[in-house]
Amino acid sequence: MPGSESGPDLNEFIEKGSEEERIAAAIDFRKLPRHVAIIMDGNGRWATLRNLPRVIGHRAGIDAVRDVVEASSRLGLQVLTLYAFSLENWKRPKNEVDTLMALLMEYVQLELPTLMKNDIRFRVIGRTEGLDSPVQQELDKAVAATGKNGGLLFNIALCYGGRAEIVDACQRLLDETVGEGRPVPRLDEELFASYLYTAGIPDPDLLIRTSGELRISNFLLWQIAYAEIWVTKTLWPDFRKKELLLAIRDYQKRERRYGGVDGTPDRKKTDPSRQTLSA
Repeated sequence: MPGSESGPDLNEFIEKGSEEERIAAAIDFRKLPRHVAIIMDGNGRWATLRNLPRVIGHRAGIDAVRDVVEASSRLGLQVLTLYAFSLENWKRPKNEVDTLMALLMEYVQLELPTLMKNDIRFRVIGRTEGLDSPVQQELDKAVAATGKNGGLLFNIALCYGGRAEIVDACQRLLDETVGEGRPVPRLDEELFASYLYTAGIPDPDLLIRTSGELRISNFLLWQIAYAEIWVTKTLWPDFRKKELLLAIRDYQKRERRYGGVDGTPDRKKTDPSRQTLSA
C-alpha cells in the first residue's frame, strides 16, 4: 500500500491483508474530512462490564487516544478534537476527577516526544483556568513545545462546554468593545466565530460518538452545524484506527448539501470546511 498522490504511505501503519487495509482501500484520501471531532464515551461502562473500577476504564481509554491521534496524523487529517472533560464532569466523585487529571498529566508527559516526532501541534480548548496549577503547567508546556509544528492540530476539549464557549465568546466581544468604550460592531457569523475557542480552525466535517449514545452532550454546538454525525456502539477504550477508518469511509458516502438541492453554489460561504487553518 505505497503512498501516492491519492493518499499517504500506510505500509507501516496498516498491516497488509488486514481488515483495516480493506477499509482503507475504499477511502478516497483526496477527500478526507479536514476536521474530525470525537465524543469519547464509554470508559465507565467498559470497566463495569469487566467488573473493574471506573478509573481502570479511563486508563484503558488513554490507549485509544494514543492510537487515534497517531492514525489521524498518518492519514493526513488537519484537525482532531477530542472531548476529554466537560464542565459537567466536575460533578463526578473527587477521586475519579483526580484520577482523570493525573492520567491527563501522564499522557502529556509521556506523549510529548511522540507529538514532536510526528510534527503534531497540541492545543487545549475550554475553561482551563479552573484546573490545578500542576495540570495547567504540563498543558502549557506541551502547547508551547509543539506550537511551531505543522502537522495535525490535536485539540483536547477540557473543562469544556458548548454553551459556555458561546457565552465566553459573547463576553470577550463585549469586553473588547463596551469594556473599552467602543461601540459593538454589527455582528455576523464570521465575526462571532472569531471569538470562539476554535477561531481560525475549520469547523468539524465529521463528528464521531462512541458507546452508541444519540446525543451531542454540549460539544461544539456552534461548530457542528453542518457536521456529518457517525455513531458507533464501540466503547471508547476499544476504539482504534479501524473504527476511525470506518467512520471516514461512511462519511465519504454521504452527500453534503449545506441546505441546497444539488450542492450549494456559494459553497465557500456556507461550507465551514473551506475555512483556512490559521490557529
